Amino acid sequence: MTRLFGTDGVRGLANKKLTPILALKLGQAAAEVLTAHRESFERRPLAIIGRDPRVSGEMLDAAIASGLASRGVDVLRVGVLPTPAIAFLTDDYGAELGVMISASHNPMPDNGIKFFSSGGKKLPDSVEDEIQKAMEHLAEDGPTGTKLGRIISEAPDARGRYLAHLAEVVSADLSGIKVVVDAANGAASKVAPQAYEAAGAEVIAIHNKPNAFNINEDCGSTHIEQTQQAVVEHGAHLGLAHDGDADRCLAVDAQGNVVDGDQIMALLAVGMKEDNALRYNTLVATVMSNLGLKLAMEEQGITVIEANVGDRYVLEELAKGDFSLGGEQSGHVVLPDDCTTGDGTLTGLSIMARMAKTGKSLAELASVMTVLPQVLINVPVRDKGAIMADSELKAAIAEAEAELGDSGRVLLRPSGTEELFRVMVEAKSEEHARKVAGRLAAVVASV
Repeated sequence: MTRLFGTDGVRGLANKKLTPILALKLGQAAAEVLTAHRESFERRPLAIIGRDPRVSGEMLDAAIASGLASRGVDVLRVGVLPTPAIAFLTDDYGAELGVMISASHNPMPDNGIKFFSSGGKKLPDSVEDEIQKAMEHLAEDGPTGTKLGRIISEAPDARGRYLAHLAEVVSADLSGIKVVVDAANGAASKVAPQAYEAAGAEVIAIHNKPNAFNINEDCGSTHIEQTQQAVVEHGAHLGLAHDGDADRCLAVDAQGNVVDGDQIMALLAVGMKEDNALRYNTLVATVMSNLGLKLAMEEQGITVIEANVGDRYVLEELAKGDFSLGGEQSGHVVLPDDCTTGDGTLTGLSIMARMAKTGKSLAELASVMTVLPQVLINVPVRDKGAIMADSELKAAIAEAEAELGDSGRVLLRPSGTEELFRVMVEAKSEEHARKVAGRLAAVVASV
């Protein structure tokens, strides 16, 4: 059986791989699995559904809401809000499950469906597998009459609840900080500027006018050049670039230099250690994090634990060790005391709070870490599963690792959301890293 769920929910080309019929069945199966062990039966189970602004989200929202209601679940549709807002609201409304319809940083024609259990927590693989299995055995009919779920399409307090939550967990006064915010024409187009302004920052918002078709289009965290240019043009203290569903945040310093997720984690970890808030003096990163992060944290007396790529795996490690900070180089930063998943807006607030507290620029704070040259090549492939078994590639990897020695490293892994194979190489010089990565990418492409 081919696994339906990837690294972060079910993704695919909307109306081709990810159809309304599939969404309907996902809703029905999720209703059966995620409400099976509810403790209270005084009311019907409740689901929260949110989405990013891409056009196919409207169609999939309607389909999955219908699937849930057909299995006796009440549905509250909260509209366009970030993924972390849906996670928070699932808990805040006391819902049995939450659904976010988004393909995150992927292009507009794609879409995705991700689920949260009660409390706003991402699902482990085993529960996702239960949902997929339940889809194969769905009864043709369901409850009728008064046992059907209701679909409520107005939630006027949803955004306000989330903004109030952000203001509560980061209470710093950001007056005097000028920030450029690139909302990627996505789910944070209203929320992120509002949250930063409420904290006192002067906000210059760009790419905050979604029209259902322009999400992630040459903007946001995957096209950060726009943010770099705007920061310099406006003389801002920093820039913050989100992705389509706003669970990511990358930053730009006043000189227009990118501050990636590793550097953000480094500066937050140092600050949290100073405040005795970094539990067990430990940071959870992933195997894709730059070697420079590990070296910098070692100097600061902070332990780095590696997780698999994907913020769900970071979350698992955080929960396992009761740690208080984790994330990914891509800009997913998780502060589990304040959120149940990566929250780009919370990350932006935390960065600026650190700047306000120390009086230091973002460049000064980020300088705690020296980024080693790292080259990442995404190679389109037909069969991700067959790549690593290739004997020629195994030999090429062994040769590259011997060539780099202790001064670099090689990492090859399949994308969890696209038909790509990622080739990452770190070395003392960018030229050397590009040479080795290009060689390995060519072997991957030939498999």
